Amino acid sequence: MAWNVVIAGGGFGGLEAARRLERRLPHHSARVTLVSDQNYMLYTPLLPGAAAGTLEPRHAVVPLREQLQRTDLRLGSVTGADPAARILRITTADGRDQELPYDQLVVAVGSVSRTLPIPGLAEHALGMKTLPEAIALRNRLLQSLEIAEGIDDPRDRASWLTFVFVGAGYAGLEGLAELQDFATDLLDHYPRCRTQGVRFVLVEARDRVMPEIPESLARFAVAQLLERGIEIRTSTTLEAMTDTTATLAGGEVLPTRMVVWTAGVKPSPVVARLGLPLDERSGRIVVDRSLRVPGVQGVWAIGDAAHVPDPKDLARPTPPTAQHAIRQGRKVADNVAAALADRPARIFRYRTLGVFVDLGRGKAVASTMGLRWQGAPAWFIARSYHLMSMPGLKRRVRLVADWTVDLFFGRDGSELGRLGHPGRLDTPDRLALEQREADEARAAADDRATAGDRAAGGDRAAAADAVDASR
Repeated sequence: MAWNVVIAGGGFGGLEAARRLERRLPHHSARVTLVSDQNYMLYTPLLPGAAAGTLEPRHAVVPLREQLQRTDLRLGSVTGADPAARILRITTADGRDQELPYDQLVVAVGSVSRTLPIPGLAEHALGMKTLPEAIALRNRLLQSLEIAEGIDDPRDRASWLTFVFVGAGYAGLEGLAELQDFATDLLDHYPRCRTQGVRFVLVEARDRVMPEIPESLARFAVAQLLERGIEIRTSTTLEAMTDTTATLAGGEVLPTRMVVWTAGVKPSPVVARLGLPLDERSGRIVVDRSLRVPGVQGVWAIGDAAHVPDPKDLARPTPPTAQHAIRQGRKVADNVAAALADRPARIFRYRTLGVFVDLGRGKAVASTMGLRWQGAPAWFIARSYHLMSMPGLKRRVRLVADWTVDLFFGRDGSELGRLGHPGRLDTPDRLALEQREADEARAAADDRATAGDRAAGGDRAAAADAVDASR
């Protein structure tokens, strides 16, 4: 192999860059290595559907090895780099440290949830950035309904039936709408919960929801949510939370057992350990219009980890959306191939095709090529777009099957919180174990009570002896 091309990250941008390089580079001319901490690409716009049961969670991911025929996939985490020596450092899935030499490096490590130093947030809130988090949201909602159904006091039941979402961007709005749809579909199976009703609250620090879409569409989305009984608090922040409450700015305390944090993202922390120039405000890797890191030989950056100048306003970065990452992946692959052939790189030009916000079954807002859509037509357009953007015919067919089954038969209400977490083979039956622990706890309490009685009796005898002695 004449060249080593390394891609750090297997998200939208990294996968698209690898697929494009397989087509652009002559066979056996270069070794393309993709480093990812998981063996699949997560199609993040489908996370709300995976959480709400409209599709099988496995169908929201794309196995990398199915899509890459001539790329060497390394399962591991990027830990650092030495740009002067052209080395990328990784830790493999089994804990071994390795150094990968490269001639061309594409950094596409993505982003993580942006959190704030709010008391109790890290300990008690749930995110919605990964597939495990989406499944955890589904399980937590189902557990809350089950627990609430067994509580007699409506005031105690209220905290289990109140769900708070913080952040009114794409993830927050779509996740809230899908999970509210999911909860209302299931209420017929929970008589006490149906009588009392569920409460969903959306909290947003800015003065409007979804600043990424036209204001008229945002107003329509708000109207749709309000009609469904969802409470929207704009210009409001989360101040603190516990395992049973969420305190908002102004002192309002919401009794809740589930707070979902979707208030933005930030670049993966590893970008600070790569030795590359970072933008002071966003913390992203600085790149020029051709996606090349200036002043560093052979390094490029794309996606949420890169500060890519927006063609519409060069002072601002491109939005952290899937469609931008996909186009950047294609462009960086073309430029890497050009660099290996000693040809000039071309600048990145892309204008957003449109925005889509799914608000649940049959409800959405969309803006495409200057046209604005709402309701069922927007919902159909949004699903059609995601279907065509999903890599691989196999995944598309499975999505269509899931969506069709959901339309005719509804959602599955099984709670599978222990799935993937089996106990030891020698662990006794759970009920028997709980009974034994309860018996042991009662025996210990009886022993303490007996010891207390003996101590009290001894104290009384000593007091009586003291009285006799004084007489």
